[in-house]
Amino acid sequence: MDLTITLLLIATLFLILGSGVWIGLALTGVAWVGMELFTSRPVGDAMSITIWSSASSWTLTALPLFVWMGEILFRTKLSEDMFKGLSPWLERLPGRLLHTNIIGCTIFAAVSGSSAATCATIGKMTLPELKRRGYPEHIAIGTLAGAGTLGLLIPPSIIMIVYGVTANVSIAQLFIAGVVPGLLLAGLFMGYTIVWALLNPDRIPPAEQKFTLFQKLHESRHLIPVVSLIAAVLGSIYTGLATATEAAALGVVGSMAIAAVQGELSWKNFRDSLLGATRLYCMIALILAGAAFLTLSMGYLGLPRHLAQWITGLGLSPLLLIVALMVFFIILGCFLDGISIVVLTMGVLLPTVEAAGFDLVWFGIFVVLVVEMAQVTPPVGFNLFVLQGMTKKEITYLAKHAFPMFLLMVGAVLLLYCFPGLVSWLPRQMAA
Repeated sequence: MDLTITLLLIATLFLILGSGVWIGLALTGVAWVGMELFTSRPVGDAMSITIWSSASSWTLTALPLFVWMGEILFRTKLSEDMFKGLSPWLERLPGRLLHTNIIGCTIFAAVSGSSAATCATIGKMTLPELKRRGYPEHIAIGTLAGAGTLGLLIPPSIIMIVYGVTANVSIAQLFIAGVVPGLLLAGLFMGYTIVWALLNPDRIPPAEQKFTLFQKLHESRHLIPVVSLIAAVLGSIYTGLATATEAAALGVVGSMAIAAVQGELSWKNFRDSLLGATRLYCMIALILAGAAFLTLSMGYLGLPRHLAQWITGLGLSPLLLIVALMVFFIILGCFLDGISIVVLTMGVLLPTVEAAGFDLVWFGIFVVLVVEMAQVTPPVGFNLFVLQGMTKKEITYLAKHAFPMFLLMVGAVLLLYCFPGLVSWLPRQMAA
């Protein structure tokens, strides 16, 4: 009976999603079907209480603020200044300016929180410039697709906030825990680029200009705004001076200050950033509300408990459980966006994960890493959509050249499993 109900709900979900209905409404519809047909609980009462509870969470207020901060910075000269500050330091590194994609995304991820915004902001500036200087387009696109996903892992991260709210885990702890894995993944991307450049030295243009140390330091002045904003936002969290929500508000004020100094804080940019953030957050909030109602519905049906018992009954070792969950999330990522994946699955999987002895902060970083993979897998890979809009290339072409980055993310997951201290070390140091 449980299997029949599960298959019916899954079929209903895919039917509604396939018809083009918004994801949040699709989740709500499936939850309504489940409760109406298979429980005696009044559906309207349950839906209103659940949706109100999910929408009124104080912790969740950090989400729209970080989204707004990213929208403001998207409309400034921050990315252009970042390129000017970074390029002089890369002239001797194999691959040279190809690394601007990775380092630029790493830096911008620390003030954005969105994978798509990171990919779009850095790509708009680096791709035309790299093409003009003669760098191979396919490797530039591939590294950008992979590095853009760092917007999810390097704090502040929108999806970490969603996971923290869903799993009842400290968002500040998640932010701190994401720093080392984020830098590790960026290092893996740069290592791949270095190896590719050493194997294809004839395809990397020669350095156009030699910089003295003084010139490099002088050009680095362009990095001061973004480094200052990162220090203010993350520093206030790590030192305990501010909660994630207060730090997000500080980030909005700081991004406005940067825009004002650069002469970009016009009424049009302010209005466009506010409307853009509102549209994005409303979509996320609708998904969260629908997923909360679906989680309640599945709870009444007993599906999470039965699924957890089934997975536990398989007797999988911790490694096999992680591999199975990674495959499961990758398959889901082919059809759903990252936020939907997190809010749809956490209520079902967390009991099993806790029973297996995994720390929920570590598991949160694992989930973010696997969701990052979904950003570069068709047919629903948001970074691929962003790149397609900028380059006019086919999704299959983009996915092909992003595939090496996908494999590096798989490697990063295995490294985190073998060395969990990569996640837990920094939070322990900050707590000491």
